[in-house]
Amino acid sequence: QVQLAESGGAQVQAGESLRLSCTASGRAVSTYAVGWFRQAPGKEREFVGQVNWSGDRTVYSDSVKGRFTISRDKVKNTVFLQMDNLRPEDTAVYYCAARRGVEFDSWGQGTQVTVSS
Repeated sequence: QVQLAESGGAQVQAGESLRLSCTASGRAVSTYAVGWFRQAPGKEREFVGQVNWSGDRTVYSDSVKGRFTISRDKVKNTVFLQMDNLRPEDTAVYYCAARRGVEFDSWGQGTQVTVSS
């Protein structure tokens, strides 16, 4: 497993941008795929997107496609979630997670994103 730490959460206005960071540490961290998830109050955790271990393939949920971008800096062992044109419905705690197999089995502690209308 790897250790993950998110940062960058904040309160912003609708239409603004925010970039979250997920810094990883541990053995062979560069071989893990990394995903972003979010959980709003009273709702189940939702998949946002993911990037593969090499950083050249990304997948996004329909709710964020075209607004959010995931990128990976393998030198710094950091994965970024660039969020543009934020909406109030994007308000949630955002988590990053890592996997080598099918399931994400390492999770960060989360960072709060609040979007005001």
